[in-house]
Amino acid sequence: MRLNKLFLRDKNKFSSYLNLERHALAVYAFANIYIWRRFFDIRWAEIAGSLCVFFQDKIGSFLYIPPLGKTRDPQVVQENFKILERLNKNPEFAHIENIEEKDKGFYEGLGLECAFKSYDYLCRRTELAQLRGNKFKSKRSSCNFFTKRYDFSYAKLTLKERGSCFKLYNLWAQQRNLGNPDHIYQGMLSDSRVSLKEALVNYADLGFQGAVVKIDKEVKGFTFGFPLSPDTFCILYEITDLSVKGLAQFIFRSFAQELKSYKYINIMDDSGLENLKKVKLSYHPEKLVPAYIARRKPTSGTVLNSKQKCPH
Repeated sequence: MRLNKLFLRDKNKFSSYLNLERHALAVYAFANIYIWRRFFDIRWAEIAGSLCVFFQDKIGSFLYIPPLGKTRDPQVVQENFKILERLNKNPEFAHIENIEEKDKGFYEGLGLECAFKSYDYLCRRTELAQLRGNKFKSKRSSCNFFTKRYDFSYAKLTLKERGSCFKLYNLWAQQRNLGNPDHIYQGMLSDSRVSLKEALVNYADLGFQGAVVKIDKEVKGFTFGFPLSPDTFCILYEITDLSVKGLAQFIFRSFAQELKSYKYINIMDDSGLENLKKVKLSYHPEKLVPAYIARRKPTSGTVLNSKQKCPH
């Protein structure tokens, strides 16, 4: 089985599979797969009418999303585990990430263990754009503080700001490191820097949309993301100079006001970080969208039932 290296030219093929149905998890977008190309060796294959996406690094190889096709085919799942077990020095590392809630039963029915991975936080756009009511009182106060204190400009993010955005990210990461010396968190900041660079280099080709805030002609905040479906937009990055009080709340609200054609805004997961979880919950998401990881049961050597199929 040949595994193809991922390139930008594969976008249309990926989109044809990703658009077979609507997804609520932000990982189900070509842009959110491609930006990890510098961190992982990303490979893909079409197996019996299903698109399979493999991520590999020094630790091992795994399926980033479940096989995508017009049907959910146990034989395709079986073949994927065979490939993963060949690629991994430790076959127990073989797993499938980012399984949606609606598909959890299908994978459990194949004898696999499905463990909770994380939540995506899904917010109603109008709430983020308006910040009405007592529950958003502190957010409104922060926005008002920023608009009254600073002389700023808010504009669409364009390619000419890429260098300034990357420079701001480095400042932001330094500020975050000072407040959180945990080595795991610092590693996440480093990984995020790698994906940000890939995103900014291919900003237009990947279909990103975003905004910048400047103070004294210097970029002090930026945000951008991508459409996930006709009614959901994902915020991939929101980076601000943390010394500018109220800017984070202001740019978030302002960008939400622009996204008028969307009902929901997905503000991604919390990477397992408690402080990030608190920030996302402070925006009172309407729904927490779970993702699961599927593995073979350690003691079972289960044979997948090739007769079971679940149509989309």
